[in-house]
Amino acid sequence: MPERIIEKQTSCNDSREPDILSVDAARKNIFEQITPLQNSEKLPVKDTLNRVLADDISSSINVPGHNNSAMDGYAISGDAIPQTGTKTFTVIGTAYAGKMFSEKCQHDQCIRIMTGSVMPEGTDSVIMQEHVHRAGNNITIDSSHTTGQNVRLAGEDIAIGTVVLSKGKLLTPADIGIISSLGIGELNVIRRPRVAFFSTGDELRSIGDGSNRPLSSGEIYDSNRYSLYAMLQQLNVDIIDMGVVRDDETSIRKALVEASSMADIIITSGGVSVGEADFIKPVLEDIGQINFWKIAMKPGRPLTFGQLDNSLFFGLPGNPVSVMVTFYQFVQPAIRYLASGKIQLPLNLKAICSTKLRKRSGRFEFQRGILSHTSDGLLTVDKTGQQGSGVLTSMSLANCFILLDEVNAGVEPGETVTVQPFDSII
Repeated sequence: MPERIIEKQTSCNDSREPDILSVDAARKNIFEQITPLQNSEKLPVKDTLNRVLADDISSSINVPGHNNSAMDGYAISGDAIPQTGTKTFTVIGTAYAGKMFSEKCQHDQCIRIMTGSVMPEGTDSVIMQEHVHRAGNNITIDSSHTTGQNVRLAGEDIAIGTVVLSKGKLLTPADIGIISSLGIGELNVIRRPRVAFFSTGDELRSIGDGSNRPLSSGEIYDSNRYSLYAMLQQLNVDIIDMGVVRDDETSIRKALVEASSMADIIITSGGVSVGEADFIKPVLEDIGQINFWKIAMKPGRPLTFGQLDNSLFFGLPGNPVSVMVTFYQFVQPAIRYLASGKIQLPLNLKAICSTKLRKRSGRFEFQRGILSHTSDGLLTVDKTGQQGSGVLTSMSLANCFILLDEVNAGVEPGETVTVQPFDSII
């Protein structure tokens, strides 16, 4: 009897697969399907941290509004600074911040001035108090000074009519300070993206549900939903947590339809592979649209992206590390683009790898690493032990991704690699 030949299908163990998207192509595909949000709301400026500007911010005033002193010292006319030797000036008064000094300063006179005070008439330079010799009502300076020193000019920071911040800017504490300096008390900001998410799996148990019973055989706690909730909290979105949905077609269909009625983006974890209980992909094909469902990457290969009505859909894998990697690399940039209309990708750096990294060519790998400085200031990186997609401690211990592209076939100690610090992602 001839030996039976088993035809093997491509799987996640294959280094190369036909008709599978690269990481860059997947990102491009996602961005092409997004129409950035336009609806806005007006908020007090103090409530706009991490919100996205809906309009350009232009200045109606100069900042600073007047020429003013950058130092505590003495205001004089720059023409009176001696070319050689020294010169003595008579102090005729003091200029304080917030109060104009009314007298005009003559050529041989000076005015004691405080930081932020408007430059009095007849002055254009400030001598630091530490650089004068004062005797009674007179000061003496030498020739080391220059005209205009230690003075902030009107409009030096912001001139009237200048566009200070552009539409789509994610507002930082510094931005809010700038806007406040212009006397603007309210801002139009883009409404928050609405994100609905749920986990799938009959084996999943939620925590904090009031039940103290131990896990039954085969059950696990649902960590993915809590990781997703925490990552979404960092993005200033409206979060709709739909809990755990059972692994049956009817329940998943109902959950997806409900989510699409509420959210701009739907995220699921689990149920996107090719198992008999993986219903996400066939249900989405039936009631929505699938753009792609596999990426040439590790971890996170079975990522499904598509649309359902007016909602974008991300079906993340079920393994905990895969959930976090695919969220940071695809979902988070999509949310930020939806909210701002600007593509914001993380900062990548070069570092010396201190250990051997094993990898096969053909897929882009996001290994988890610990980035640190040597005593000479060089960046080095080491992997965080086991790199399996179910080893969530590899993410907890890490502070960066080590990016190994499709052509990379492994790294030897001492070689330079590209890293993506978590601080640049968040």
